[in-house]
Amino acid sequence: MNKKSEHAVAQEAVTSSADQLIGEFKSLMADAEALIKATEDHPSETISSIRNKALETLSGAKVSLSNLEGTLTEKAKVVAEGADDFVHRNPWEAVGVAAGLGLLIGLFIRRR
Repeated sequence: MNKKSEHAVAQEAVTSSADQLIGEFKSLMADAEALIKATEDHPSETISSIRNKALETLSGAKVSLSNLEGTLTEKAKVVAEGADDFVHRNPWEAVGVAAGLGLLIGLFIRRR
């Protein structure tokens, strides 16, 4: 694989992960909204006020998510590009960092 195709693969993986996270959050919000709307049959004023507050919160979260979605995707692309450039400019340092992290994770896992 050449440098350009490796870079494209890394960038696609990061973008895919960000898109998956956003999709899961949207699904969670839809499920919460459906659950809240399922309580519409209950005439209790307490439940009604909680339901209205939860729907307002979900509405605000949807707006925030749509604003954040583009920013998150762009930042993920920049991080992937930076990591790819670092590895290509400093391959032995990248190997050393990966080995060090692997060692630390192995030590923590062994203690459990």
